[in-house]
Amino acid sequence: MDKLQALLGDLPADRPITATLLNQEEREGYRLECLLLDLNGIESVPAYVATPLQGDGPFPLVVFNHSHGGNYTNGRKELLHSSSYLQQPSFATVLTDMGYCVCCIDMWGFNERGGKTESELVKEMLWQGQVLWGMMLYDNRRLVDYMCQREDIDASRIATIGMSMGGLMAWWMAALDERIQVTVDICGQVDAHTLIAKRGLDHHGFYSYVPGLLKHFTTLDIQKRIAPRPRMSITGQNDRMCPIEGVEHLAKGLLEAYQKAGHPEHWQPVIAGGGHMETLEMRTAWQSFLAEHL
Repeated sequence: MDKLQALLGDLPADRPITATLLNQEEREGYRLECLLLDLNGIESVPAYVATPLQGDGPFPLVVFNHSHGGNYTNGRKELLHSSSYLQQPSFATVLTDMGYCVCCIDMWGFNERGGKTESELVKEMLWQGQVLWGMMLYDNRRLVDYMCQREDIDASRIATIGMSMGGLMAWWMAALDERIQVTVDICGQVDAHTLIAKRGLDHHGFYSYVPGLLKHFTTLDIQKRIAPRPRMSITGQNDRMCPIEGVEHLAKGLLEAYQKAGHPEHWQPVIAGGGHMETLEMRTAWQSFLAEHL
């Protein structure tokens, strides 16, 4: 087994995915499906799938990963309504206007999967040999399995995007799953060793800590696995959650990796103004990047 995968704890056995359509409605520019998916055999996973009203498909797919923000009531609703630190209009509107289908699930502990706190989930899973981050990644990869089964999806054209926790999820997903062809992470470029050196660990939640990870992998080791697939990593210059020394260290190492792979143009680091937020400058950048590569 892949060592990185093995560090993510005891994961559920893959099984056939069942999907229950709870509601479907037309919104301005897109059709929204509200689904309940059986991805892991432990608990049902609420999901949104937004499909353009224009065009017949099959559509390229964007997996949207919601942020954390300390707001456990938001979850996948961020796809439809954004958050205070994200631009308007919503990602659902922007991405479907660009001709993409976009999907998003509630992560463990968020919105309709709430009721247990993040710290409670971490403790319970550790006792059982599981890792919360591994379980989040598992659900998201199984979401991709489900979406690839659908006739309205072009399974050869898949991207993932997210902000903060969603940005971490984007590059981890791409590192583990070669079906992800294009990656955009916003305010999620965190180098582990720099974060320790800068005493920044408590700026982040418990969710993404993988036992034993740094014995085997640096952050750069993990992210190099994405090369040569197109990736844009966007950080605010005043974002203390993504220490700039770490951002620059990763940018340098990844440029070398992409040059070695023969596609330096596929690595696009952007340091924009602002802090831990999506600015209009960032939105303009990632829209152009997706349009070019997906």
